[in-house]
Amino acid sequence: MKNYAKVIVKGSPISKSNFKLFNLNGRAILPYNSGKYHDRYAIYEEEIAYCARLQNPNIVLSEALIAILKVYYKSSKRHPDTNNITKSIFDGIEKSGLIVNDAQIRKIVIEEFYDKENPRFELELFGESTYEVSYSIKSKKVADDPIEYEPPANKKNNAKTLIPSQKNSNKFCCDICDKSIKKEQAISANKGTLHICKECFKKLF
Repeated sequence: MKNYAKVIVKGSPISKSNFKLFNLNGRAILPYNSGKYHDRYAIYEEEIAYCARLQNPNIVLSEALIAILKVYYKSSKRHPDTNNITKSIFDGIEKSGLIVNDAQIRKIVIEEFYDKENPRFELELFGESTYEVSYSIKSKKVADDPIEYEPPANKKNNAKTLIPSQKNSNKFCCDICDKSIKKEQAISANKGTLHICKECFKKLF
């Protein structure tokens, strides 16, 4: 099929934003070989690149693309925000050389599914010169039960990162050693819900 590629990567998709740390200068970094939990994203990106190239040998898509992304999670109750994992996926696809630049993705359709036994994502890429996409929104004849959502955990529990007796102060507890630190001295990670003192941060690398 001309101007087409398909990539399937098994395993639960992960979000890049959940694995960011910030160095002492406040710059966002993604650890790769620290031996710690945060290495998972870099490893996942490499896995995506490997699968993309293995499944599409000798294919390079350089034109504007339409992307159809189907994400299958283990559970409907706990998983990353689907709109956040696209960055993780396309970083890996770009690294594989299957596409030249993730800016090529000009149209994208994302669908969320659940498969406890076989979590994965399936990505199809179509060249715009050959393909087009269309969709329609229709009212259901019989309405389903609504799927309700709650506020993100980091918003519900944000106050917990503060020392209970100092919730109105400018201090935090290090989430690794539990030492009291000032807000401006804390290194934040995981969208600001994790706070690390400089001493513990240095030990990670």
